[in-house]
Amino acid sequence: MNQTLQERLHLALELQRSAFRAEMNPSLAVRLDRLQRLRAMTAKYSEALVAAISSDFGHRAPQETLLADIFTVESGVKHAQKHLKAWMRTRRMPTALHYLPASNRLMRQPLGVVGVVSPWNYPYYLAMAPALAALAAGNRVMIKPSELTPATSALMANMVAEFFAPEEMQVITGDADVGRAFTQLPFDHLFFTGSTAVGRHVAQAAAQNLTPVTLELGGKSPALIDRSCNLQLTAERLAYGKLLNAGQTCVAPDYLLVPKEMVEPLAEAIVKAMQRLFPTLEGNPDYSSIAAERHLSRLQGLLSDARSRGARLLPTHQETMTSRKLVPHLLLDVTDEMAVMREEIFGPLLPIVGYTQVEEALAYINKHERPLALYWFGQDEAAQQHAMEQTHAGGVTINDCIWHLGQEEQPFGGVGASGMGSYHGEWGFRTFSKEKPVFSQARFAGTKLFYPPYGKTFTTLLNLLKKIV
Repeated sequence: MNQTLQERLHLALELQRSAFRAEMNPSLAVRLDRLQRLRAMTAKYSEALVAAISSDFGHRAPQETLLADIFTVESGVKHAQKHLKAWMRTRRMPTALHYLPASNRLMRQPLGVVGVVSPWNYPYYLAMAPALAALAAGNRVMIKPSELTPATSALMANMVAEFFAPEEMQVITGDADVGRAFTQLPFDHLFFTGSTAVGRHVAQAAAQNLTPVTLELGGKSPALIDRSCNLQLTAERLAYGKLLNAGQTCVAPDYLLVPKEMVEPLAEAIVKAMQRLFPTLEGNPDYSSIAAERHLSRLQGLLSDARSRGARLLPTHQETMTSRKLVPHLLLDVTDEMAVMREEIFGPLLPIVGYTQVEEALAYINKHERPLALYWFGQDEAAQQHAMEQTHAGGVTINDCIWHLGQEEQPFGGVGASGMGSYHGEWGFRTFSKEKPVFSQARFAGTKLFYPPYGKTFTTLLNLLKKIV
């Protein structure tokens, strides 16, 4: 790492830190203005973002970018604008009887400068969703986008420079070396979205500065199919959830757990549903490409490995691809020895694991690392409740896929190997705030009775407190 890079990053950080010290608690009006500029920036450059993201991917369906990258940011900003005044309000908190007439209140203060490291799969949304939460909380923001989406990253840098002063928010572009140096900066909070493996390195780098982190990672998110499900509806929703962005979604269903007698009929229904969604692939503007050649090679390697180890591969289409588009495949008769069952897939491959009793399926989920998402399909509410109580996951959608991610009134985040911390809506505001307790003592306070010299009064009062608290 050369000195020029270090100087560039530390100067950018110090610029924002100095600005924060001069305005440590931005007013509601200032924060709303920053959010409105983010909203205006998104609207102005939505078409340019669609083109840039598609260019980086080789092709991505414009509608997927408009929904998953543009709309999500716009709706997040609107939600924050609507609720920000209430989020900022200092709250009166209860005070225990033995401290009266003193009082408690809880203040929410911005942390300072927030670093955001964003990935390539939803390059605008996963940069700006944490950024808007940090701005709402009154912070300054530095963003390091992925080097795998260079056109989008360059566009974001220009957009942000047009709408924000560098001491408010700025985008730092560059390769993996820049990313590593970025995570080593002494931010007041570091927010990372990406793989579990890289997340471990990010956490270690942040720990050197005691920088708190939010890690939004991934993992193998299962879909548990109950015998009570509507098979056709389940197939249709799994097909959409798996093929959105060609499966390059952190909360895409990674594999299915299906009653053994339903494996064949469900697989057939999913193949037909995928064919209805995408009658053709190669020239179909609705079907997205794999973002990079190395990711395509990795996915092809997963297929080859599974085939060589005895899996049955069910391609949905009989087309020969000349681009980076990949034919979706269902994989049957899979085993844990196959790489496709050990690695997060992040593509249009869908393994199916059969089970006899639901307890087998629950045990299978629980013996693996805790996933970012879990999906349950069925009509039996008792079975649903049992599955919810006996598994861990970052979030859940019932009888569908992915949509829990879009709920601004709910926190989004992982658990265990799929991440730590959460954001969206008020949870994002709280992630980037210090909730500071303030205790105000009254002029005449009973706590004076606990002062030394200690004696009978102290003992009597302590024994009394033990009875009433």
